[in-house]
Amino acid sequence: MRRALLVALAALAFPAAASAHATLESTTPHFGRELQRGPAQIRLHFDQHVRILPGAIKVLNGVGTNFAGRARVERTDVVAVVKPLKLGTYTVRWQAVSADSHVVSGVWTFGVRVPAPSVNEAYGAGGPTTIEHVVRWIWFLGMALTIGALGLRLVVLRGLEVPLELERRIAVAAGLGAVVTLQAGIAAFSLRAEDALQLPFGRFLYGDLSPMASTRFGTAFVAMTLGFALVLALVYLSWLLDRVAYLVPAFVLSLGFVGGLSLSGHDAVDPGSSWLTEAADWVHIGAASLWIGGLATMAGLLWTGAPQLRRAAFLNFSRLATVLIALVLGAGIYLSVVRLPHLHDLWTEGYGRVLLVKIGLVCLALGWGAFHHFVVRPALDRADTGFLSRIGRSLIGESLVGVAVLLVAAVLVDSKPPVQPPANAGAVATLGR
Repeated sequence: MRRALLVALAALAFPAAASAHATLESTTPHFGRELQRGPAQIRLHFDQHVRILPGAIKVLNGVGTNFAGRARVERTDVVAVVKPLKLGTYTVRWQAVSADSHVVSGVWTFGVRVPAPSVNEAYGAGGPTTIEHVVRWIWFLGMALTIGALGLRLVVLRGLEVPLELERRIAVAAGLGAVVTLQAGIAAFSLRAEDALQLPFGRFLYGDLSPMASTRFGTAFVAMTLGFALVLALVYLSWLLDRVAYLVPAFVLSLGFVGGLSLSGHDAVDPGSSWLTEAADWVHIGAASLWIGGLATMAGLLWTGAPQLRRAAFLNFSRLATVLIALVLGAGIYLSVVRLPHLHDLWTEGYGRVLLVKIGLVCLALGWGAFHHFVVRPALDRADTGFLSRIGRSLIGESLVGVAVLLVAAVLVDSKPPVQPPANAGAVATLGR
């Protein structure tokens, strides 16, 4: 926190230095374009004069062959002639020295008579790392905590006499989840950009992230960041003014903006995707977040902070969980069938094996929940304090399984589903006979 404050103060104290870095204002061709013929040259237009380095512009094909000639400076532009290009996808990597002597760099892609690949798939880009999996997991945990805490207060505890201290703790939990969501989202975006740029940390600070920001993931990140910042503001107002009403729009917004993950993931961009897969993925993520986050918040805050509400909260959550589990299972099965059309894909494909682990953990959580629903719930009316305390420990155990489910989900999101056969493959095969 102190480091963040120092960075903010430095940026305010030295605005001239912060603005001295060269900014790439436009490119020719523009990134992400499908061209009918290869460009004769690559042109980078900056907001100031820059100096060039050896290999200032590279145009790379899928095997790393460079088709760019030696770069030259024309006023505030850097230009390089390009050799004739064949049909295929190409990556442009560039670097220049701005007036403050910092090296600015960037990467983008284009296609010649084929769609341009995502900048994440640029030549030389690295794949998902363990750090990225962990950061995305923390991102999921933050969203689940926000949605679960708000859902617990507005749905599970609706109509009950909630102590003011518990109200404030739930608001703090929701706010903490929103803060984690914002910070982990920034880290996830930065790591994804670093993978594409393939730069050391010192040079990454001056990298051009605009191609990444224009991707589906980048657009979703910007929308989700703004959305959860508004959620955090509403939760803060609720905590400050002791007004539960502010939590209602915060809950709606958090459930809505979590769909940004659905609009930028496999179920939005991979072959076979449609608005149905996007909607199913949003339902899957939203229901799972409400279930796992609500369970963890109930076990961690309500069970110790308001013993008088244990029975009512447990019964209400049990009814809500039944609906949420049905949504999670229904959406999950549908998405699994779309991504893995063959049963053997579950053990022959890497994506399928990760999915198998997730299914196993979900089954464990379902079994635990079924025990609570069919065994614990009927015994609540005659339960003593000791029995209720043991239930609290059991709820914590089920919550930890849910946390593990989110970890596997983070790995699954970064895994590549098997390539889907073309829709007309069957027809082509029939004609071939």
